[in-house]
Amino acid sequence: MYSDRAKKKTGLIVLILILLLIALLAVLCFGHSGRDVSEEGAEAIRETVRRSALQCYVVEGVYPPDLEYLENNYGLQINTEDYYVVYDCFASNLPPTIRVIARNA
Repeated sequence: MYSDRAKKKTGLIVLILILLLIALLAVLCFGHSGRDVSEEGAEAIRETVRRSALQCYVVEGVYPPDLEYLENNYGLQINTEDYYVVYDCFASNLPPTIRVIARNA
């Protein structure tokens, strides 16, 4: 009789530990997937800005001086609520440096 209770107690403890482990793994997986989505969004914005600047260079022969020029003349739209975009144009004949950083990071 004593061994049945001990086996049930041990089985219950093992079950609880397994459930806790599964919960921990789920939390870790969901935490990383949110960062991956944020990084992918930042890369997509950077690539869109780069392509818009390149289109301006092809059409006008110079890279745009700032993001506002791309927004006004090329229809670029950027999610500024979720991302910081740094657009640094050193010279009109050189490609700009574009950095996109997620605000929640």
